[in-house]
Amino acid sequence: MKFPLVLALSLLATPSLADWQQTLDAARGQTVYWNAWGGDARTNAFIAWVSEQTETLYDVSVQQVKLTDTAEAVTRVISERTAGQDTGGSVDLIWINGPNFLAMKEQGLLHGPFVGDLPNARYLNLGPTSPASIDFTVPVEGLESPWRLAKFVFTYDSARVAEPPRSMADLGAWVAVNPGRFTHPDPSNFMGSTFLKQALIELAPDASVLQQPVTDAGFAAATAPFWDWYDALRPNLWRGGETYPENQSVQQQLLNDGEVDIGMSFDPASTAAAIADGLLPDSARVFVPENGSIGNISFVAIPYNAANAEGAEVVANFLLDPAAQAHMQNIEVLGSFSVLDPSLLDDAAKAAFAALPTAPSLPTVAELGPTLLEPHASWMTRLTAEWARRYTK
Repeated sequence: MKFPLVLALSLLATPSLADWQQTLDAARGQTVYWNAWGGDARTNAFIAWVSEQTETLYDVSVQQVKLTDTAEAVTRVISERTAGQDTGGSVDLIWINGPNFLAMKEQGLLHGPFVGDLPNARYLNLGPTSPASIDFTVPVEGLESPWRLAKFVFTYDSARVAEPPRSMADLGAWVAVNPGRFTHPDPSNFMGSTFLKQALIELAPDASVLQQPVTDAGFAAATAPFWDWYDALRPNLWRGGETYPENQSVQQQLLNDGEVDIGMSFDPASTAAAIADGLLPDSARVFVPENGSIGNISFVAIPYNAANAEGAEVVANFLLDPAAQAHMQNIEVLGSFSVLDPSLLDDAAKAAFAALPTAPSLPTVAELGPTLLEPHASWMTRLTAEWARRYTK
């Protein structure tokens, strides 16, 4: 498998910018210290594979620095700047989240902009409202590069639900005639709050206001239809809406046990993986709201003082290579969906994705539909606090 993939990458990785070769020359022999969360064995194995490939192709190796919290790497960069170490820093590449990206951007701690210089950026939709251009409402402006996609989806048991609801309005109607067969994780959990945000986006009179910091007047106007909908939904939830699953895993167990008919996830491939692991029945399937669902792209960023910035750019570019993205999307490898725009792929790239293993419970990229932007972080804080005030006291 390794040789054909390397060959394919060599054919695809034709630099499109005149100075890219200078970057490749400068990167040769560098070791990129990629600071990344180390809590998932499949992700760690994928990063090790990336190192094998970039070393073979570009003489650039990758050393994963396994983190328990991204803030560890950010703190290290801040400490180095405080100490006057503006070059030769210890962090070359960070798998970064929205809050830490904002913190580093505001403090001028990022290298770049560099994304526009990556040859494989031609496969991205970098329009101003694209999920690849905005990180939790913060404009990316070329200071971080996307590499994997998370997307909100529902899971259901097709043996018990013939036709799942395709909108939040339809979900309310479905729950009314199937009382006790649906719930969602507690909103204090990430998945529970994501469910509420998905409903708010669908039900708000003008969803565009959710991209701005929340105000008292704006909150009242945007959430009024949501509260009407939830007031009607709650009495028909599992256990009357008096208690909620702690998290997505607990809800998945309820689905597997037949206590509810619908679950939810932020990983479109998780249902297929759960079936393979015996955690869901073979009849489990995935559906997505017809008008799209919240998407969350993972990015990598390069600190301003990185010792091996050229090597980090080479790795960021490799992560966007269609063959690498297809390898990552393989359910037998990592199962994370690609961040590339399918309409921008050439025939060879399309073929790489078309050759991936499939499963009845694994949606295609087209079936995932449009990706909706996360509301500004202030909306989640206000929404979950108001939910708790209304329904837990």
